[in-house]
Amino acid sequence: MCDNHQKPITATDTPAFFAIDNYGFPEAGEHPADPPNYYPPYFTSERFKKLGYHVEELRGGFYWVTSGGYDAAFVVTEDGVIAIDAPPTLGENMLAAIEDVTDKPVTHVIYSHWHSDHIGAASVFGPGVQIVAHAITKELLERFPDPNRPVPTLTFDTDYTLTVGGVTLELSYKGENHCPGNIFIYAPAQKVLTVIDIISPGSATFMHCDASQNITGWYQAQEQLLKFDFDFLVAGHHMRYGTPETVKASIEYFADVLDGAQAAVDRFSRSDALIGILDGAGWDKVFVGTENWINSMANYATRYVLEKRTSNGQLWSERLAGVTTQTKYHAYTVLESIRLERPRPNYRLRGENPPPFLT
Repeated sequence: MCDNHQKPITATDTPAFFAIDNYGFPEAGEHPADPPNYYPPYFTSERFKKLGYHVEELRGGFYWVTSGGYDAAFVVTEDGVIAIDAPPTLGENMLAAIEDVTDKPVTHVIYSHWHSDHIGAASVFGPGVQIVAHAITKELLERFPDPNRPVPTLTFDTDYTLTVGGVTLELSYKGENHCPGNIFIYAPAQKVLTVIDIISPGSATFMHCDASQNITGWYQAQEQLLKFDFDFLVAGHHMRYGTPETVKASIEYFADVLDGAQAAVDRFSRSDALIGILDGAGWDKVFVGTENWINSMANYATRYVLEKRTSNGQLWSERLAGVTTQTKYHAYTVLESIRLERPRPNYRLRGENPPPFLT
């Protein structure tokens, strides 16, 4: 692991080529333990070990349900229950959690997005419920039918207000982020926001920016979270619900990932660095050289993040769980986002700067 007192690297003070430096890919025993506050008390309780789920009221009849890896939610109203998502890892335990607090039936189900790891058990609610989702989610589920993910019965394009039994939920779509159709679900009276797969409170999030499709939109969604007046965030994953502070920590972490990735792209896209990497692989092994080039950038960005002192003076591995295993995947995904989704600084002029293998 890194020297904790080493100053963060920059684009101007590191070697041009360290593809063979496997920084950020340590053996399992070399990883530090997760921050102790990452694991809440329920995780080691006998009840959780026996039942496999935890349910907790956040405020005003709005409940958070977790399997310790996947999260969902439900709201108890005067006329019935509104469920939000149904991860297969919860499955029928979602029904058990609801039955723990009310005998009212589930009348409505909201799909956050179409991915089966979050709604792949929606059939447990039966055929009589109204299913609310974005229009894109319905289109995708019609295109790729799944009996465990019934097709939505009510859709919207931009905004929709769902009021059931005196409870209001405000649904909005701000464009593609984690995937097309991924929506914001806000309970203004309870100040609970549900947005899935944008951050994972207390952790570095699952690899490749939580397997997101539009990384620029995904970054934008992080900032959009803070535009809501919320006290609790249901985020879809891991050990705990979120707060504004955990959102801010995640935003800071991924800002560092972006900074490191941008510095890596800038550094290793220079002709001298690129030629050095290709020469090292051999000109008859173009794809080996390409892999070395990408690995060089990913390792550079990973080292930048893992060695950087954060805003409170700690390393990221001391603040968020999973940093030493997930950062390298985020670094690759973000640097590819820079190359593919963000503006290019220039382009080749006619007759100038030919590719090095043509010189």
